[in-house]
Amino acid sequence: MIESEEIRRIALSLPDTVEREAWSMPTFRVAGKMYVTMPDDQTSFAVRCPKHERTELIAAEPEKFWVPPHEAGSAWVRVRLSALEDLDELRDILVDSWRQAAPDRLAEQHPELRPGEGNGG
Repeated sequence: MIESEEIRRIALSLPDTVEREAWSMPTFRVAGKMYVTMPDDQTSFAVRCPKHERTELIAAEPEKFWVPPHEAGSAWVRVRLSALEDLDELRDILVDSWRQAAPDRLAEQHPELRPGEGNGG
């Protein structure tokens, strides 16, 4: 199983990412915008995800993706670490969330940071 420490390692390898505690948990931000949270249980993490895509993700892989009731109105999805295939999949998910939060100019400066590129740093 992938360890929660891998989330930290990959997130901090992404440009301009900083770690900051919020709600008593680690969060990762780019340009001040949060793109990953790591709840205390360390069995899952949350990332940005447009609501229309989130519905499709959950329908396709409910064992991997879900949304707690209190987050239903948000544009975030939870991901179960135990359901991830490998570190490349984890990286793809984190990069996708980073790209949603990063300013356009920063994302454009890093075209290599696209899901599936496998340049996990």
